[in-house]
Amino acid sequence: MFFPLRDSIPSDLRPVVNMLIIVACSVAFLFELGLGGSLQAFFQAAAFIPARLFYPHAVARLGLPAYGVLGNVTTVLTSMFLHGGWLHIIGNMWFLYVFGDNVEDALGHGRYLLFYLGGGFAAALTQAIMSPGSVVPTIGASGAIAAVLGAYMVWFPHARVKTLVFLLIFVTVIDVPALLFLGYWFLIQFFQGTLSLAAAPQTGGIAWFAHIGGFMFGIVVGLIALKRESLRPTAFLSVWRRW
Repeated sequence: MFFPLRDSIPSDLRPVVNMLIIVACSVAFLFELGLGGSLQAFFQAAAFIPARLFYPHAVARLGLPAYGVLGNVTTVLTSMFLHGGWLHIIGNMWFLYVFGDNVEDALGHGRYLLFYLGGGFAAALTQAIMSPGSVVPTIGASGAIAAVLGAYMVWFPHARVKTLVFLLIFVTVIDVPALLFLGYWFLIQFFQGTLSLAAAPQTGGIAWFAHIGGFMFGIVVGLIALKRESLRPTAFLSVWRRW
């Protein structure tokens, strides 16, 4: 098991959007905690459910709210700010805190927000395509954050990630190149996603293909931005000085 503590690249811009996303997710989670026994009904209404997109009539017969295109788009958006427990939100927000500031630095505030939301939509669509009949509510910022990780890997592969590593009963901290850290992270998502294909389609768990879809979205956008030279050059000054 491994966990990032911090990266080696300071950001030039203050990560205003990144922090606002973290605050919004935290406020939404506190709201969830106050719902008590009605939380599941709230998730069924506000979370993204793949079957609602592909089989709306079947979903309606199950007693779940069936939405049109606009309703499904709305639930994809709201689902990005919902989380299923303390470990879920803490893990997601910490990854976003560690890696999101540099991606926002490279894109600028407005484009970073659009990129983050676009990654969330790409992640939700990927998960829906892989499990179109699922009526399990899909929640969490993981897909959008995976897009951030994908872009970070493309733009800052030589950054160093100070990583907390758990090896059975031993715990240590090591510096890992971002390319290796994030590449390993993606391989875990890919293999877990492949294994999940054999699981029962209506069981809950981690939306592995949302992570995969978001990460690939981040890589593609990252490569296009590099080709078009549309990134803020000051975001890479510390990398240039290091290398």
